[in-house]
Amino acid sequence: MTRSAGSWAPPRLISLSHLNDPDTTVVYPGDPAFELETVATIGQEGFYLRLVHEGEHTGTHWGAPGHFSSGQPLADELDLEDLCLPAVRIDVREQCARDADYEVTIADVEEWERRHGRIPDESMVIIWTGWDQRWGTEAFLNADAGGVLHQPGFALETVRWLIDTGRLGRRGGTGTDTFGPDPGRDTGLAVSRLVYQRHRISLECLANLAALPPTGAYVLCGGQINKAGSGSTALIYGLLPPG
Repeated sequence: MTRSAGSWAPPRLISLSHLNDPDTTVVYPGDPAFELETVATIGQEGFYLRLVHEGEHTGTHWGAPGHFSSGQPLADELDLEDLCLPAVRIDVREQCARDADYEVTIADVEEWERRHGRIPDESMVIIWTGWDQRWGTEAFLNADAGGVLHQPGFALETVRWLIDTGRLGRRGGTGTDTFGPDPGRDTGLAVSRLVYQRHRISLECLANLAALPPTGAYVLCGGQINKAGSGSTALIYGLLPPG
């Protein structure tokens, strides 16, 4: 059956990004400070303009493979298809509420698949830890007296399994509402080093994950494509089926 142009229904959009606001944006320790400076006003210059000073991985953002993997694609070397991916959301809030250092297991993924079906190949696999509700507070950092961050993430063996089984294939990636896919205590960032290979990307500091269904959606990653960029602060959208 041929569908007429007038019957096409666009996807529903949801925002998965935090507001880019220096007063609430939590910056990863050691990253550049986030500043917005007014450099022109309507009263003075006849137009309003601000200077933005921030790292490429400030606030809600995506990372390119070259962020961790030498010789892998940087932001301007990615394909458009790398930034629009089928998405699944795995709810691990209960586990993370019990243990801030929780590492998402293969068993967690298999339990999700028993309820929702196999994760499509080359997907964006997003964990919902509940950290999005901590945004704008010291509880998001959750650092101890020694400065060690206590945030949940993926277990390394889980990401390796996702890659080996094709769920994260040549392209795809991981997403989270924390600083990144690694457990906060892992200063070696072993999970990131595994994710950021080939054309895989990472979505970090996601927001509004309650609105993203467990399956059936896509994610679309915006943001600036900087020359030789390691990633970009971003507007990340969930694309939901119409209806």
